[in-house]
Amino acid sequence: MIGERIRDLRLSKGWSITELAGKAQVAKSYLSNIERDIQKNPSIHMLERVADALEVSVDVILQGPAEPKEQLNEEWLELVREAMDSGVTKQQFREYLEFTKWKLQSK
Repeated sequence: MIGERIRDLRLSKGWSITELAGKAQVAKSYLSNIERDIQKNPSIHMLERVADALEVSVDVILQGPAEPKEQLNEEWLELVREAMDSGVTKQQFREYLEFTKWKLQSK
């Protein structure tokens, strides 16, 4: 999976394996073996170099990109505004959320 992520990131930049190896200052053959899943356990030092060259974090190489979080839509924003306008404090809102979670878990 790591090799596949590196290859996908490399290709998304339009780079050859030779270009990435040069930018990351790692051996082309080693990088090729990682991408082809022959080398399954690359060193963290090599991953850091490749991540820096690709301008991503090592976490992206190890785990993949983070799932985008849902954006607040206008309805949610209106609910927050209404709660603020009615005088609900952040602490009261947190307590309500905790109570709701507890209630759902105890069913």
